[in-house]
Amino acid sequence: MDWQEWALKKLQDSLVPIPAELNELDWKSGLSCKTERLAQHISAFANLRGGGILVFGVNNDGICSSITKDEADKTIQLLGNIAKNNLAYSISIEHAILTYQNSALLFIYIPEQQDKPVSLRGKDVFDSYIRSAGQTVKMSRNQVKAMIAESQGFTFEEQVAKNNLTAEQVLDALDYRKMYELLGKNVPSSIEMIINKMEEYGFCAKQNDTLWSITNLGAILFANRNDDFPELAKRVVTIRKYMGTNNRNLFSERPSSRGYAVDFEDMIDFIMKSSSTEAIDVIRKDVPTYPRVAIREFVANALVHQDFAISGMPIAIEIFSNRLAITNPGIPLNDINRLIDLPPYSRNEVLAQSLFLLGICERRGSGIDRAVEAIEKMFLPAAKITKGENFTRVFLFPKKDLKNMTKSEKINACYQHACLMYEDNKAINNQSIRERFNLDKNKSSVASRIIADTVEAGLIKLADADITSKKYATYIPYYG
Repeated sequence: MDWQEWALKKLQDSLVPIPAELNELDWKSGLSCKTERLAQHISAFANLRGGGILVFGVNNDGICSSITKDEADKTIQLLGNIAKNNLAYSISIEHAILTYQNSALLFIYIPEQQDKPVSLRGKDVFDSYIRSAGQTVKMSRNQVKAMIAESQGFTFEEQVAKNNLTAEQVLDALDYRKMYELLGKNVPSSIEMIINKMEEYGFCAKQNDTLWSITNLGAILFANRNDDFPELAKRVVTIRKYMGTNNRNLFSERPSSRGYAVDFEDMIDFIMKSSSTEAIDVIRKDVPTYPRVAIREFVANALVHQDFAISGMPIAIEIFSNRLAITNPGIPLNDINRLIDLPPYSRNEVLAQSLFLLGICERRGSGIDRAVEAIEKMFLPAAKITKGENFTRVFLFPKKDLKNMTKSEKINACYQHACLMYEDNKAINNQSIRERFNLDKNKSSVASRIIADTVEAGLIKLADADITSKKYATYIPYYG
C-alpha cells in the first residue's frame, strides 16, 4: 500500500463511525500562520512509527471542503520550508491532492525518520514532539531517552537492568525455576546450562568470561525481588479494592513484588477472589463476577502494551462495587474500535514474544476475541476501552438486567457481538442479539431496537443492502 492509499484509509478511519483525529493523521481546515506549531506537528509525525499525515480541508467537526489551488500551493511551500529549516535537520515531505467524498483535499505526508528523535532547530533534543491520543504533545525526558536508545538499535527490553554479576548472582536475582516451569521443561542440574538458556531467551547477557548482566526483559519478567532493580520497581502492578463505587475508601492493596511472569497467575487469582461474591450454601464458595479468561487477557494486554518511557504511572487494577478498571501507561497503537479484528500491533515486541513463549499472552490477535466471547457467555455488559493523553483504560462491568443498561452499553455490546461474529465469517441478526442479551423470543422488538440504535451510531451496517425486510436482515461491522 503506497502512502496515498494509506492516507485515504486513515482519513476514512478518522471520520467513521465517529469523527476523531488519529495519531497518524491531523485535520486542518486551512493554513495556520503559527510556524512553530506546524514545526511541532512535523516533528511529531517524523518521530511516529510509520510517519503521519496533515490533511488540509477538514474542519474540526470532520466536515470536508475542497481547498483551492492557491491555498494548496501556499501550504506546500510553507510546510516544505519548515521541514527544511525549522527542525534539527532537514527532512523531506511529500504531498498530493486527493479526492475524498467529492472534496479535493491536500495531504502532506511526513515519513518516519531513522535518526530520532527529530527536535526543533535551535533547541536541545528534549524539544521533540510525539503524537498522543490524536494530539501533538511534547515528549517527556524519559520518552526522549527511550527513543534515542531505540534509534541506536537498543530496545527497552535489551537494555541492561543490572551488570557485573556472577552466574550465581544472576540465578539468585531471577526465578529460573519459574522460567522452566512456564516453558514446560525440567530444570537442569548445571548452572552453566541454566544461565545459557536464560541468555538464549534474552533474559541475561554475557559481559566477559566471568561476569554477566541482567536485561530489563529478564528483570521485569523473572525478578525474585523487584526491589533489586530500582528502575523497574516503578513498573509494579498494583491491585486495589475499594469499598463502594469511588476510590475514597480503600479496602485492600496488593503491589506486585516479583517479575510479571513469576507473579502473573497469583495476580489473576487475587483479582478473581477480590472481585467475586460469596455464595453461602452447604459450603461457602466464591462466585466470579467476571470471567477469568477476560481478566487474564486484559491484564496481559496491559503488561505487553504499556509505554515504558512514561514514568510515574504504573499499571493499576482497581476493583469497585460496580466496575473493574485496568489502566496502563501508553495509548493503544490500534483504533480502539478495531481491537477485535485488527492484527496485534505491539509497542514492546520482544516482551510480547517472550510472554507468548511463556504461555501468558496471545500473539495471534485472538486475546481480545476470547475476552469478549467470555463476557458474552456470562451475559455481562460489553467491555469499555478508553484512551487518554498517555494511558489506556479497560472497564469491565458486573451483570445487570437489560432494563438497567444504558443505551450506550447496549450499542457497545451489539457492536462487539457483530465484530466477534464477523471474525467467524458470520453476520448478526435479531435472533443472535436476543441470544447475546439472553432475551426470550417474544422480545424481538427489543432486539430490533438495539440493532437500529447501533446502525444509527454508525457501528454496524446491513450485510446485504438489497434485503429490505427487517425479518431477514443481517448486519456486519461498519468496516466490513
